[in-house]
Amino acid sequence: MAIERRRAVRVLLLDPDGRVLLLHGTDPATPGAEWWITPGGGIEPGESPVEAARRELGEEIGLTEVEWGPLVAYGTVEFSFRGRDYEQEQWFHLARTGRREVALRQSGAEEHALLLGLRWWTAGELRTTAETVYPRGLAALIEQVVAEGPPEPPVRL
Repeated sequence: MAIERRRAVRVLLLDPDGRVLLLHGTDPATPGAEWWITPGGGIEPGESPVEAARRELGEEIGLTEVEWGPLVAYGTVEFSFRGRDYEQEQWFHLARTGRREVALRQSGAEEHALLLGLRWWTAGELRTTAETVYPRGLAALIEQVVAEGPPEPPVRL
């Protein structure tokens, strides 16, 4: 089976306490497989990464008013979802919100039915959890952003 290549954007959304928002996901093709990921998704044709980040944040949690920061990380990841193999180039954009309460949107059932919930995580919680969190290296990146500000240049995850 051929690998599908795609471009995606992820959002490192921080609340006023420096916690990062992660979405709890699952793959119906792999029963029992669950993980935590940053909000985000595929970049549509003609869309810039920042435009895609704004759209995805609105679609997934209905949040459109955030303070956008710079690109903080990038990388390539290979994964399987719904029985298809992907190679994904992805960019991570920093954003901040004054809100502590957010919720998954109920629209877009096809995509969002695979999301089980969300929560804010501290870097310390990310370092010690036994749960699967993507991308690897997220705890160190969040610690750096909170303590020192966004990395310059962006780091590879």
